[in-house]
Amino acid sequence: MPFSTRRFFLQQGAVAGGLLALGSRSLAAVSANEQVNLGVIGLGWRGGDLLSAFSDVKGVKIAGICDVDSALVDQRSKEHPEAKTFNDLRAMLDDPDIDAVAVATCNHWHCLAAVWALQAGKHVYVEKPLANAHWEGQQVVKAAARYGKICQIGTQQRSAPMQAEIKSLLHHEKIIGPIEWVRVNRFGLRPSIGKRETPLEPPKTVDYNMWLGPAQDQPIYRDKFHYDWHWDWNTGAGEMGNWGVHLIDDVRNNIFRDEVAFPNRVVAAGGRFAWHDAGNTPNIHFAILDTGTIPVVIGLSNIAADADNKAQPTCPGPGSGYIAFCEGGRLDGQRCNAKFFDNAGKVIKNIAGTDGMVVHQQNFIDAIRNNSPGSLNAPVEVGHHSSAWCNFANYAYRAAGEHVQHSVSDFDFNFGIGLGAGKILEELNQLVAVHEKKYPREGLQLGPVLTFDSQAEKFTGEHAEAANKFLRVPGRKEFVVPEV
Repeated sequence: MPFSTRRFFLQQGAVAGGLLALGSRSLAAVSANEQVNLGVIGLGWRGGDLLSAFSDVKGVKIAGICDVDSALVDQRSKEHPEAKTFNDLRAMLDDPDIDAVAVATCNHWHCLAAVWALQAGKHVYVEKPLANAHWEGQQVVKAAARYGKICQIGTQQRSAPMQAEIKSLLHHEKIIGPIEWVRVNRFGLRPSIGKRETPLEPPKTVDYNMWLGPAQDQPIYRDKFHYDWHWDWNTGAGEMGNWGVHLIDDVRNNIFRDEVAFPNRVVAAGGRFAWHDAGNTPNIHFAILDTGTIPVVIGLSNIAADADNKAQPTCPGPGSGYIAFCEGGRLDGQRCNAKFFDNAGKVIKNIAGTDGMVVHQQNFIDAIRNNSPGSLNAPVEVGHHSSAWCNFANYAYRAAGEHVQHSVSDFDFNFGIGLGAGKILEELNQLVAVHEKKYPREGLQLGPVLTFDSQAEKFTGEHAEAANKFLRVPGRKEFVVPEV
């Protein structure tokens, strides 16, 4: 295959220091005023958002569009008639006129697409989560460094100016005092994805082998082909890897100022309730992350507060955001807004902002033009770390399948936040109880305490084996993430 051959020579050329001798536009630096030719890989809902955002960045040309679904390619080509069209991303990566790519594929493709693109001399904007399997994220980080390319993660809120104001008020002015602990919320409704009696046939317009890529070839029993892959471990990472990455990234940015790469310990509980569907990721998920300093507790729910599946569940603070509990009050943070409260519940500062779209894409393009990876608001290392926090919560939940705890008292964490964590568990259990009569299930599945070695980037100690098996997946045929 041409790309495979070309990639081999690129790798050898990089090692030999002769990369620029190849003379490709995509391997040369882009000058400050030069047009950047962008290819977008993955043309679904998120790909459409990126096409729109990058089109609003001056000096960017949408030069290529790619998707394994020819129907999506046809649709987007009407919107961007000047763009070259591709069904195989390897053909796009072989195109010397493409300077950079934006990866908006299914989660399971993010790392392989990013590594291949970096090896082909392209700059990369890759959507979150960076990885479902932690080891794969490591390879993207290494590839960006090895091939000297700009690599930005798609947590666009990093580029919203309001984040800098939050950090200043919280850490420099300390208007509500020292931070004691953090609660993360994602309480939002999602419908059942259904459960078929016979496997779903992929649309005729989809190259199914390419769609699978690194994922295993397993029968699909959900009703819809697109998007609902999020709720299947083979291709997605559940709500923790979907919205959870945005929320955790905010916490890592604003609360920890990126000073904590990985949590030291994690424990999780959860399950899939209210529906008998084909999903296997939890729609109720609870996790405690021990950072060594400020503890973080996460509560996620996708089920309704009533048996008719209509009522939006509620929780303290923002339904999609975080609460920093401090000695002198609290901070409620969410996309586009943050509020500081004193201990009496009075708002003492209200900050309004944006979601960071367009500004974030502009930041990526500016870094390319200036050859300045240090100017990125969300460099790939940041994406690797924020994705890891969510992945660890997923691994801790999945490890419970082999090592189930029997009561909440098994959470042996001396955090001093027992009441707060217990309240989140109570809220989640109440949601489960609403649906018990119609869909009886066992209670929350509680996992073991997992310990993570940040230097080795592996779990250690008791139950390590149950978690480490999720760090790396085997891949499939030619679709294996290479070790960099």
